[in-house]
Amino acid sequence: MASKHDQLTELLAPVVESMGCVLWGLEYFSQGRHSTLRLYIEHPDGIGLEECEKVSRQVSSVLDVEDPITGEYTLEVSSPGMDRPLYTLEHFASYAGEQVAIKLRSAFEGRRKFSGLLRGVEGDDVLVVVDEHEYLLPIDLIDKANIIPRF
Repeated sequence: MASKHDQLTELLAPVVESMGCVLWGLEYFSQGRHSTLRLYIEHPDGIGLEECEKVSRQVSSVLDVEDPITGEYTLEVSSPGMDRPLYTLEHFASYAGEQVAIKLRSAFEGRRKFSGLLRGVEGDDVLVVVDEHEYLLPIDLIDKANIIPRF
């Protein structure tokens, strides 16, 4: 059986795409009786408040009809922003050369947090350089990863 995250992605990606945007990523948090569904959307021309509102209205209608989330939930729709989260191997590959902060679900070589230069991907692993040491982090261990913005 597919996870709630996978079910929501399968349901909502076509809705977002039908509106001319791309579903960059999705986060679903369930805390007791209340849940949060956060969608990050992308568009080649950028994302503004207007696009977020339109996608939010459409997604909300689909969620009301399909009812995949039991109980109360909050729907948030936004741009990935400068500190964009990275979810897929494709995301990691396309942002090679950027500084990233990565947090793992469990320790890898004695640590859970890595901050350094993203070199890309090798197979199902993310290659990151931290203090001149290369780490191949299995994508399945990554809990959260974000670009560190440059100003």
